[in-house]
Amino acid sequence: MLQRKISSVIKAHLQSASDKILLVDGARQVGKTYIIRYIGKEIFSNFIELNMIEDSLGDQLFANTRTVDDFYLQVSMLAGDRMKEKQNTLIFIDEIQAYPHLLTLLKFLQQDNRFTYIASGSLLGVTLSETTSIPMGSIRKIRMYPLDFEEFLYANGMNEFTVSGLKKKFEQLESLDESLHNKMMDLFRKYLLVGGLPDAVNSYLEEKNIQSVREIQREIHSYYGADASKYDSERKLKIRRIYDLIPSNMENKKKRVVAQNIENQKGKRFADYQDEFDYLVGAGIALQVRAVSTPVFPLLESSGKNLLKLYLNDVGILSGILYENNIRAILDDEKSVNLGSVYESVVASELAAHGYRLFYYDNRSKGEVDYLIDDYDSLSVVPIEVKSGKDYTVHSALNTFVENEDYHIKRAVVLSNAREIEVRGKITYLPIYFIMFFNKDH
Repeated sequence: MLQRKISSVIKAHLQSASDKILLVDGARQVGKTYIIRYIGKEIFSNFIELNMIEDSLGDQLFANTRTVDDFYLQVSMLAGDRMKEKQNTLIFIDEIQAYPHLLTLLKFLQQDNRFTYIASGSLLGVTLSETTSIPMGSIRKIRMYPLDFEEFLYANGMNEFTVSGLKKKFEQLESLDESLHNKMMDLFRKYLLVGGLPDAVNSYLEEKNIQSVREIQREIHSYYGADASKYDSERKLKIRRIYDLIPSNMENKKKRVVAQNIENQKGKRFADYQDEFDYLVGAGIALQVRAVSTPVFPLLESSGKNLLKLYLNDVGILSGILYENNIRAILDDEKSVNLGSVYESVVASELAAHGYRLFYYDNRSKGEVDYLIDDYDSLSVVPIEVKSGKDYTVHSALNTFVENEDYHIKRAVVLSNAREIEVRGKITYLPIYFIMFFNKDH
């Protein structure tokens, strides 16, 4: 079984005295159902799993369930023999977004307090925003992502003691020795190929066959692009078009979304596609990085520009689209291949998975900086530049950014393939794999 960090959060919540129902959000195929099922069966002697998409396509038992008593009656038809006491009965409502009215019902199920509940789904952010009675005081929502790099290390046999030692090196700004650095870079490059979708990771671990991995990634990528079931055909086409443009946008110098390119119509603006952007981000299949021109902590108050970049939620899908079965492009660090978009993508997914809102610096006269994050310890903004080549010390836009006294920058970070950690003024140079230890909560 793949080791997922979110499992400890789920287990702690289910074993706590919390009066809130845990709601696990995230893209399809990231492992939500598997991990909840595993933990639920481990903790509760009576585990009841209800899949609302299956129900909506079949008997539709829950399609018109609006009261607690009606809900219990429908559950009893499926699993009445397992409806025991709260402490030993867990009811898992999977794919709850298929029936938005059940989100409202969660409040009353929680108040009734007869059983323990957990729910999961995709598009929960969008669905909750459209729900007439939002049960916010009754639920705790967390988001699940594909495996991050740390979880990929565990999957490849690295233990927590080793990862803890790596983290200590990171915190003390100590470089790894040559052999360990090479090992980390080898695993990092394999992560760029395989990504973090559980099916792809398991296939890689079992077969070590890149073609099998790529086939899984292609299927999921196609599924993500086609799955916009809650919208009409016109909106689905727009969503698919924006989603399909993400890899080619990554290969452009600016990498940002150009509204006029979505339907090849002049005069189109970002506001014309807000629902489509909300869907892609809400579904968890794309990560948005919003532009900031005057960075002031906290960044959310500074983001007013109608510019954004979109990244795929999984770096393996991106590298599969760009390089298909040619693993040499990444593993051999080919000089002729620019891995900038792949490196930026993995940094975006790591930061998002670790709790950061994603921003970048865009200034017409002063250039761009790849990422900006909030540092809650120093109450300042930290700029991050991502470099995939040998010239990682060349970053004029970052230099200008750091030197601007109006921004009150206390430190900046450059991530690259270089082994040695260096501090030059306000700029710290770190190996790319140490992005795994950037965590908003620490």
